[in-house]
Amino acid sequence: MEEQYKHVRLSIYQKAKRGNYYCGDSYFYKETEDAFICALADGLGSGEMAHESSKAVMNVIEEHTDLTIEALVRKCNEVLVGKRGVVLGILRIDFTAKTYSYSSIGNIGVIIIEPDGRRHRNIPLAGYLAGFSRKLRVSRGEISAGMIFMLFSDGVNDRRLTSKYISTNNVNDITDQYKELYGQAREDDTTLIAMEYV
Repeated sequence: MEEQYKHVRLSIYQKAKRGNYYCGDSYFYKETEDAFICALADGLGSGEMAHESSKAVMNVIEEHTDLTIEALVRKCNEVLVGKRGVVLGILRIDFTAKTYSYSSIGNIGVIIIEPDGRRHRNIPLAGYLAGFSRKLRVSRGEISAGMIFMLFSDGVNDRRLTSKYISTNNVNDITDQYKELYGQAREDDTTLIAMEYV
């Protein structure tokens, strides 16, 4: 699935773990006049209960897109009391300040590709969100046209994303190539979101 907004072009590949009807991964994205936000959550375990937790977190983010990443994570934590935990990644691009910020807790990966081809991989904080307060690390940087962000769940092998086989700067080609090369080997729920700031 590919979408084009004023400032961001994105493409998404998602498949449930082999044999499952429900995908435990949920995502949300939205572009406003001032910013773009994208979030991906993976409920612990798999199946319907994992989906319920990840969806609850996305509903919180959808209702509060104007909040900082730190405030969003606090609100997500609150809604998880009594539910299965989630791992979570959030990316926010501020069009006015020309900056990006992101945070990743647990095994939600983030890869940034600079316009010159240099790649940076985020090391997520260990653990997960489950209703209790926890440390948070938010990374920040300046945005430039042509910069690509990839947000992905643990069903995606990040070494495959950085391999010579995924060698394009077109977001639709990134998800198509990943699906073609690795889409059949799904030992876990798989979500890959590729975004380009245009």
